[in-house]
Amino acid sequence: MLNAIGLVVILLCVFGSFLLSGGNLAVILHALPHEMLAIAGAAVGAFILGNSLATVKKAWKGTVRVFKGVRWTEADFRDLLALLYTLLSTFRKDGANAIEKHLDQPEESSIFNRYPKLLKDQGLIEFICDYLRMMTVNFEDPHQMAEAMEGDIERHHAEELQPQHAIQIMADGLPALGIVAAVLGVIKTMSSIDQPTEVLGAMIGGALVGTFLGVLLAYCLVGPIASKLQQIIDADFKPYLIVKTAIVGHAQGQPTQVAIELARRMTPSAYAPSFAQLEAALDDVKEQLNAKPA
Repeated sequence: MLNAIGLVVILLCVFGSFLLSGGNLAVILHALPHEMLAIAGAAVGAFILGNSLATVKKAWKGTVRVFKGVRWTEADFRDLLALLYTLLSTFRKDGANAIEKHLDQPEESSIFNRYPKLLKDQGLIEFICDYLRMMTVNFEDPHQMAEAMEGDIERHHAEELQPQHAIQIMADGLPALGIVAAVLGVIKTMSSIDQPTEVLGAMIGGALVGTFLGVLLAYCLVGPIASKLQQIIDADFKPYLIVKTAIVGHAQGQPTQVAIELARRMTPSAYAPSFAQLEAALDDVKEQLNAKPA
């Protein structure tokens, strides 16, 4: 919804100011299809030429993500903390053997299936399972654990940002492609130099539409999409930092509830459950753990 409002504001302000100043919109509309074909076609072609097929596919999916928005909600963060508490409590209380079956097949685990939305995030679930599994084979040095998790997060984050970088590069090149389209229009105009002044004026105006479109697309559409995609990717990686904080805290010998509280403080402020809300959620988890062994 917010994206649509932004687009409407851009169009109204840009073209509205042009009309209010006495501009002739027919000139822009007449040149628009040809200039758009040259600029957009060249941009897409250069994008395909300069990136791998995997990056192109991820860029398309990333553009869709921009219009869907951030995936994580306050309830999701609360569920993640509850899931971590359940896993770490089971590990500490019943040992490695009690948790291995949940880590080997999380899709069939009674613990993971309490949180179906989290279970759909395959990357995050693998991240949790991999490092808890490492702890079951006595890899519990907190410093090495923190370094390993940080390296994994940075690598995965860099891979996720590849399509965002590609889209940003395309945005940076659009003004130059607008100039290319404008130059083609000028060439066409110069070839008709014997035409009346009115005709030449319209042709020059049409040629300048290319420069206008290149700048408009770069700074009012593609550039903002790249910026918004980076914000979404960064936001969607907060759960990894929460998982890291909880597991490292556990490896340091912190009580499970303390490790989860430290993890809670890594939650984005807009989505962070309060201390009381987290306590209520963990009380429910404790009841489940006491009622039925994990």
